[in-house]
Order: sequence, then C-alpha cells, then structure tokens
Amino acid sequence: MIEIPHFIGGAFVPPAAGTWLDDIEPATGKPYARIADGTAEDVERAVTAAEAAFPAWSNTPAGERSRLLLALAQRIEDELENFARAESIDSGKPLQAARTLDIPRAIANLRFFATAILHERSDLHATDHTALNYTLRRPRGVAGLISPWNLPLYLLTWKVAPALATGCTAVAKPSEITPMTAHLLARACQQVGLPDGVLNIVHGLGSKVGAALVAHPRVTTISFTGGTATGRAIAAATSPAFKKVALEMGGKNPFLVFADAYLEETVEAAVRAGFSNQGQICLCGSRVLVERRALEPFLQRFVARVRNLKLGDPLEPGTEQGSLVSAQHRDKVLSYIALAKEEGGTILLGGNPAPPPNARCQDGYFVEPTIITGLSPECRVNMEEIFGPVVTVLPFETEDEAIAIANATDYGLAASLWTRDLSRAHRLADRIACGIVWVNCWMLRDLRVPFGGMKASGVGREGGEEALHFFTEPKNVCVKL
Repeated sequence: MIEIPHFIGGAFVPPAAGTWLDDIEPATGKPYARIADGTAEDVERAVTAAEAAFPAWSNTPAGERSRLLLALAQRIEDELENFARAESIDSGKPLQAARTLDIPRAIANLRFFATAILHERSDLHATDHTALNYTLRRPRGVAGLISPWNLPLYLLTWKVAPALATGCTAVAKPSEITPMTAHLLARACQQVGLPDGVLNIVHGLGSKVGAALVAHPRVTTISFTGGTATGRAIAAATSPAFKKVALEMGGKNPFLVFADAYLEETVEAAVRAGFSNQGQICLCGSRVLVERRALEPFLQRFVARVRNLKLGDPLEPGTEQGSLVSAQHRDKVLSYIALAKEEGGTILLGGNPAPPPNARCQDGYFVEPTIITGLSPECRVNMEEIFGPVVTVLPFETEDEAIAIANATDYGLAASLWTRDLSRAHRLADRIACGIVWVNCWMLRDLRVPFGGMKASGVGREGGEEALHFFTEPKNVCVKL
C-alpha cells in the first residue's frame, strides 16, 4: 500500500505519534494508501523548519525564487499524467477533468505568480518639496495554508505559489481526503531543489493539524479554502492574535437565464456550471433561475442534456460524471434530495444513488445527476450548500424578482448571468451581492483579478496583486529632503 508521510524540512518523515489514516478511493470504496495522522507535534516541527528557512528564502532574489517556481511548474507538466491519475483516484473525478483542467490550472498558478513577482512595483509620494514617501513590501513570515478536497492541487498551488513567490515560507495542510497530489508536489519540490523548509506539508485531520496550525503563535498568516463552519471557527481562533486571514468558503450560486439568451449555449453552460466535478466546486451554479417565458424550452433541453451525461468509472475514457468524494458526503447529498421531496419539490431527473458502472466500482460513492423544480426560493434546499450533483430550477417574472431570489441566501461567492441585453447585464451585475459575476460565460478565470466572496462566502481576496499583497506587509518610509 502507498504511504504518504509528512514533508518537513525537505524530507519525508513519519508522523510523530506513529499513527496513520486510510486514504479511500471513492470510486471503489476501498483504501489504496495510508496517510500520516498528524498532530500538534508535527505542526511544531514544520513551523520550526519553516522559520529556519525564512531568513535565507526571504532574502533570495526574486529572479531565483521565480526560477524555482517555474521549474516546479515544469516538473508537474512533465509528470502531468501521473498527477492527473493520482487526483482522479484520490477524488473520484473523471481522469479527463483532472488531465485537462485541474492539473493544468495548478501549473498556471505556479507560472503566473513566478513571473508576477518579477514585476512588483512600489508607490512613491512626493510631499511637496520636503520629503519622499515610499512603500516597501516585505514577506510576513511563516504562512499556514489550508486547502480543500475538491480541487486539491489546483487550490493548494493557488496558495503556495504567491506565498513562496513573495518570500514567505509555508506549512501546508491539504485535505486528509485527497492528499496524494500534495505528496507528489512535495516530491517535485525535492527534485527541482527547493531549499529545505521553504514548503512543508503536514497531513492529517483538521481537528488536530488544522487547529494546531491556525493557533500556532509563530504562524503569522492563514489562507483557508473550505466550508463556512470551519472558516467561522478559524476567524474566531485567529482574531485575538490579529493574524492576517483570508477565508474562501461556500457558495449557493445563482445562474440567471433571461428569455433573450442564446438557448443552446446557455443550456450547455448550465450543465457545466451545475455538474462539473459532480457539483463539488464552490463556484457551481446550483440554483438556475429562468425567466418564466423561457422556462419550458430551457427545461426541455436542460433535462435532455443532463440525462446524456455519462456516469462511469473515473479512470475510463469518456466518463463525464465520476463518484462523490466519500461515503459521508454521498449520504449528505442524498439527504438533501430527500429533504427536497419533503419540501414539495419535483424530481425531474435523477434523485437516487447511481448503480455502479462496473465491477471495480461496485462499492463506490455514485449519485445520479439530479434536477429539482417546484421548490420555494426560501426553502432549505435553495438556501444551504449541498456541494453535489443537485441543481434546482426556479422561475422568475421580473429583473427585481430575479435579483431578490439571487441575493436571498447567506452566501455571496459567484453568479452567472445570461442575456443579450448589454444594458441589463451591466445593471444586474452591479446588483447581485457576490464577489464574481460572469456574463454569458461561467468559470472564465483571469489570474490577474481579485478572487473572493461576500457574506458567508468569505473575507479577503486572493488572485493577482491581491495575493502578492496578502503575503506581504507594507512598510512606509518617509525621507526628509
């Protein structure tokens, strides 16, 4: 069985307590690896290693930091198939999605921040003819990076790349559900010669490793992506220490369809937005709001297209829907489908555990892609994050009603708006309470722009210059002339 130890001080080390966790392949329901079951002692070792590496790394020229991150990106690209297969096995997502989306985006993260750091600038303000004021930005120290299970390498590198590019050192805690690509990343760090201790990876449970990392007095900065309940606990734990914290959390994102939208293109995007990665993406369009006069033609095409999605073994070519990530998560998703029936919803498609696609996947965690109508906007299924292949469809009559429904949840991460009326697009994009609005597209990302949500979807911004500034501390210098 594969063994996934910690990566501390440039070496792979066993857990201090000597205990391990099973890593389950969700498509089969069987363990295929064992993971280090980390504790506060492992976190302490990793922080100490990161602290020891910080003086030299923070003073390493930006060009050298850039070179190493670019080499790391190239190493992942050279082993793309190994990374993609590991992610597919670990998470249950189709191999093709890992190969064409998740791993390439991780590579893009590293390359973007590796080159962005070469173009950092500083502001200078001339105070009449008496002084010059300028701003320096210095790395903040040891950063704690906590990433989720749904896009394990993509979102881990989204944090690692800017932290290391700016001269911080880091202790990363990947999800214990999907640790394999983080393990391969550590191996790649060794291969490209990243200095020991610059990046440390501690595996294990959030209640032990994550909590110890968040509470550690010598960790100055926390970047977290995950559930809102955990994010709320992190905010409470870090506020007394005045740590710098970014929290990217859940979403219940509206996908607004007006009658003048190009129907075929809109339906195809709604399928992607609702069911990519089995709906296990915080940016998924899980609530589809359709102008009533377009509802019937939209539903007819939407249901037909989702019905034709190929659910299968994630490792087989052509699979579009793989398994959910765990038995516990599958049960949560099914409980919301049951709740939708209790709340008066109509299941237009799906709504059940999916039969295993082959003998290998006999015990896997598969759920049919599900479309639900007839629910009120304020019911629990339309208010709470399900994070699975479940999409609700709601009609609206007017722009005001569409905005009221879109903004009704506690979340405010993303929205997608479909219309040929450019004035309407600009007008409504300003009124939707979320951090990202896509117009006539979905998941079209530019790494230069800030990323983050409002309300219960998070605080702080990542991406582009915002991410580089997150990991640095501004210092203003005034020189009297």
